Amino acid sequence: MDIFERLSKDSGGPLGQYRDKAFGYFMFPKLEGEIGPRMFFQGEEVLCWSINNYLGLANHPEIRKADAEGAAKWGMAYPMGSRMLTGHTALHERLERELADFEKKEDCFLFNFGYQGIVSTIDALLCRHDVVVYDNECHACLLDGIRLHLGTKYKYRHNDIADCERIIKRACAEAKAKGGGVLLLTEGVYGMTGALGILKDIVDLKKKYNFRILIDDAHGFGVMGKEGRGTSEHFGVMDEIDLYIGTYAKSMATIGGFVAGPRAIINYLRYNLRSQIYAKSLPMPIVEGALKRLEIIRGKEGARLREKLWVVTRALQEGLRKRGFNIGEAEACVTPVFMDGNLAQATNIVIDLRKNYKIFCSTVTYPVVPQGIIMYRIIPTAVHSLEDVEYTLNAFAEIKVKLDKGVYDAEEIRDMSIKY
Repeated sequence: MDIFERLSKDSGGPLGQYRDKAFGYFMFPKLEGEIGPRMFFQGEEVLCWSINNYLGLANHPEIRKADAEGAAKWGMAYPMGSRMLTGHTALHERLERELADFEKKEDCFLFNFGYQGIVSTIDALLCRHDVVVYDNECHACLLDGIRLHLGTKYKYRHNDIADCERIIKRACAEAKAKGGGVLLLTEGVYGMTGALGILKDIVDLKKKYNFRILIDDAHGFGVMGKEGRGTSEHFGVMDEIDLYIGTYAKSMATIGGFVAGPRAIINYLRYNLRSQIYAKSLPMPIVEGALKRLEIIRGKEGARLREKLWVVTRALQEGLRKRGFNIGEAEACVTPVFMDGNLAQATNIVIDLRKNYKIFCSTVTYPVVPQGIIMYRIIPTAVHSLEDVEYTLNAFAEIKVKLDKGVYDAEEIRDMSIKY
C-alpha cells in the first residue's frame, strides 16, 4: 500500500484519533497575549495554569530588555553554521563556563534544543556492549534516546528503589560479561506528576555497583535547591551525579539546554553529538538572554522569585489535597489532578472550567502518561498570586460537587459552544 494512502486512512494514533474534536481546544489551543497568569483563549481572558514559566522570567522587565537589545545588536541569524564549523563564539563559551560553575561541574556543552540534545547525548554515550537502565516513567526524550541504543535496555518500576537495585545488579553483571558499562537514566522532577526522582537512593547504590548516572532535570533546574541548582542540590548529591542535563524552556523561559559533567566526557560529547554537529548554533540573542537569565537565577531576585513560587505551589497543592483531590506524589511545582472516569467526562469538566470559570489548564492522557490515567496538569508560577490560588480552589470544589451529582456524565464530549 502507498505510504500516504495508509496514513490518510489511519485513525491518527493515541492522540491523533481525537483530532476532529480536539484540535484548537484540547490540542493545539491558541493562548494569546502577554505570557503570564492571565492570557486570552478564544477571545476571552482566562486564568492560565498551563505554562512552565516557573519564575515568571518570560515577561520579566530585565529579561525583555536583554532580549530586545540582543536581537537589535546581533539579529537572529548570527552565528551561522554549527558550533563545530562556523557557529562558535566567545559568548557561547562564557555561557558554558557559567553553567558549569553553577552546577559545580568541570565543563558544560550547550544544546540548541533540550529534547534533541538529550536524545543525542544518550546516543553518543553508549556502545552496543553497554547496558542502559531507566525509570519506566522517563520523559519521551530519554525514551527516544534509549530507542537508538543497540545494546540491552532495562527499565525499573517508577521510583521503586528495590526494583531499581534488582535491575542494576542484573545490568552490571551483563555489562561486565560483555566488556561494557552501565548508564542509569532518571529525572530530577517528573514533568507530568511533579514527583521527584529518588536520586539519593540511586546514588547510594553506587556504593555497591559500578554504574554512571545521567539525570534530566528540565523541571528542576533554576527551581529546586536552595540556590536553584536543581534536584541534585535539593537532595545534596550534586557531586555524585555524573552527568547533569538542564533545559532553558522552563525556569529560563527560552530555548535550549545543556549537559554538564567531567571535562573529558564533555569534550567527547562536543565532537560526537549529532544533534549539535549537524545543526545551526544557538543564535546570539538567545545566548545573551540565557546569560541574563542565569544571572537573575543566581542572584537575590532569583531567590525572591523561588520563594514566591514555592508559597504559591504549596498553597495550591495543600488546598487541593484538603478538598479531596488526588494529586499523587507531587512535591515539585507541577501539580497533577488525577481524574477517575472516562475521557468524555474529564473533557466536559475542562469545557466547564474554560467557558464558565475562565480557568485554563491542560488535560493529559495516554501516551503522555501511562494508559488508563487522565489528569489535569496545573503549573503554578512566581507571577501567580494567592488570590489566583483561592479562586481556582473554589472552582475545583464546585466542580467536585457537580462531578458527584453526575453533571459531567456523558458518552461523548459535549458541544464546546454550549454553557451548562
